[in-house]
Parts: sequence; structure tokens; C-alpha cells
Amino acid sequence: MNIRRPGFVAALFLTTFLSANLQAECECLWEGSFTDVQAATSLVVSATVVSGKGNSKDLQINQLLRGKETFPTIRVWLKAGDYCRPEASLFPTGTRWVMALNRIENEVPGGFNPNTPNVSYGRVGDYVLSSCGGYWLSNSEGWVTGNLVKAPRWVREPKMTPVLLDLVAAFVAGDATVDALVKASKVDPALRELMQDTKAFLRE
Repeated sequence: MNIRRPGFVAALFLTTFLSANLQAECECLWEGSFTDVQAATSLVVSATVVSGKGNSKDLQINQLLRGKETFPTIRVWLKAGDYCRPEASLFPTGTRWVMALNRIENEVPGGFNPNTPNVSYGRVGDYVLSSCGGYWLSNSEGWVTGNLVKAPRWVREPKMTPVLLDLVAAFVAGDATVDALVKASKVDPALRELMQDTKAFLRE
């Protein structure tokens, strides 16, 4: 007769529990596009993903659009369990993003397990990224796309013309309007290409 040791049973239970927990789904209401949600967050940055482990990503801040942060690199905690956050796999190392983040101000009971340090709610002083709205935008060579302004719910990459990061930064700072972003996102793509060619010509 094969009798399993208590330690083995406990480890098996823990593994099963963690597996089930990691597959849990979150439920939240759509809070709006980037223009609707960014003002209520702790920090808005343009940043590059420099590393990742578990459900966390380390971001190097390229431009601070709003908020205060003394460190050039920050840690952002993403999907785990039923946390309403995007999957970490959406943000590969080397990619650039504009993110509206919330700082973790208080410890959450059971939020951090020393036995699984790379999979947790996150630590005080780090940040979390919500999936319940347009909290992140893709940044490619200074042009931003994503659920930026008046876009359909839950659509992460709506059909739009890329908008200059500088204009998004101006909006976050209060120096540009929603209407300006809407207009920019509807510019004829051919006109955008002409604008890029003109900028390249001027640089030369």
C-alpha cells in the first residue's frame, strides 16, 4: 500500500491551489478610454520594458508625463489570480508604452507570498496596471496607438491614426483638449506619412 507523506500532500494541495488561483477570472466594468481614466491614477509615464519575471515587469521611465517618481526604473505588477490586470506576456522586453499606473500604498493580506515571490499582488511602493480601461497605449517611435479617446469598450487596438506622444503628454499636462486628440486620431494616414516625410526633410 502506498501511503503519501503529509508533506507531499501539503505540497500537492498548494500546487493545485496556486494553479486554480492563477486561472481565476476578474470581473470589472469598463472605466473608459485613456483620456477618461488617466487623471485618477498615481503616475503616467512613457517607458520601456527592460525585464520581467512572473507577473511583474520592470520599466525604465523615458518620460514622466504626470506624478512623482524618484527612481528611473519601476516595477509594475500584472495579471495573477483574479486581479483585473493585463497579462504580463502582452509587454515583451524592449517594447515601449504609455501607462497610467496606480501605486501600491498598503499591504494586502495574502497579497505577497515569500514562497512565490515572482507571482503576487505586489509590494508597497510598486505599481499596478488595471485592465478595466484604456490604461496603456503602445508607443512606436513617438507615435501612440490604443484605446486613447472615445474608443469602443474593451477594444485594445481600435482603428485609428497614430497620435504623437507629445500631444498625449500635452493632454495629460492639461495643455491639450480631448477634441484635439480625437482630431489627431482621425487624420488621413496619407497626411500623417506626409508629415513624417516633412519632419525627416527638415532634419536633413
